[in-house]
Amino acid sequence: MQPGALSKALKNGAIWGFIVLELIFFSVAGEFMSLSDTAFMDWENMLLLLKQSAPIGIIAMGMTIVMVNGNIDLSVGATFAIAAIILLDSMTWPFMAAMGDWAIPFAWLFALIVGTLLGALNGLLVWKTGVDAFIVTLGSMLGYRGIVFMFNGENPTSHLNWTLVDFAEAEFLGIATASWFLLAATGAMWFLMTKTVHGRNAYAIGDNREAAVNAGIRVGPHMMINFAIIGFLAALSAVVFYSESGSVNPNDGQLYELWVITAVVLGGTKITGGAGSVIGTFGGVIAIQLLRKGLGHIGADTSTVNLVIGLILIAVLFLDRQLNVKGKEALKV
Repeated sequence: MQPGALSKALKNGAIWGFIVLELIFFSVAGEFMSLSDTAFMDWENMLLLLKQSAPIGIIAMGMTIVMVNGNIDLSVGATFAIAAIILLDSMTWPFMAAMGDWAIPFAWLFALIVGTLLGALNGLLVWKTGVDAFIVTLGSMLGYRGIVFMFNGENPTSHLNWTLVDFAEAEFLGIATASWFLLAATGAMWFLMTKTVHGRNAYAIGDNREAAVNAGIRVGPHMMINFAIIGFLAALSAVVFYSESGSVNPNDGQLYELWVITAVVLGGTKITGGAGSVIGTFGGVIAIQLLRKGLGHIGADTSTVNLVIGLILIAVLFLDRQLNVKGKEALKV
């Protein structure tokens, strides 16, 4: 097997191997320590884990194509919060309140449009200014979060609609609504990135932007579309989550960008762009949620969870760098 092929195979399979090890470890540790009466690998536990993965997972699907492009978006947490506020507050507007439950699809639509526009604005700024996406989205993260606090200060925005709650808590084939949205987002992004010209262009731009320009790819508009996609998915995540909870705090969504980026990197996407997959990202999302749930299962606190995930992320980045270095050295021989 060629070194490049070996590197790719290791990256594609590593996350799923890690998930299997997590399942085995936490199942054995939980029984050995006798800290829980519930089996860790219980079917209901796994379905709940999938549902709990949805808020981060839906956004991570959009982050994958942005990072494959060679960019990053730090504003997704703030976009998530703004979309949630639009969803809940719009249903109290007089003309919306007069519509009863018919206002629900319009509230969803308003939130999704706002999220898409905020993402597109990030893409437009990256395109037209030439400033690195890290800097642009760091600025928009602060600006968007400022808008959240300007809206209602430190107070939560709340509106509980029982029709929405019933929809969000419903199950189909034993799988929760939020889980179906995660699976749908994963399937849609997988199709976009593997079966369309847009997806192939994303890899080409991330691998070598100058060559992509020379090949006639309109890099600026392409990147703007990808930022719009992640804005849409951040809003969709908020819509799915807050349809059930009915209340959003101004700090909600903070650090989401870090969890999302961690999941994408754990799934094998290169921070520098040009490589990555939606299926790998899905595995990264599950691995993180499994780690959080598993450590809780054996009695670890939140700080321990964050420490372990941080160390694992550093180890993954180091391994990725070593594999890339070996691959380049092999090409020189």
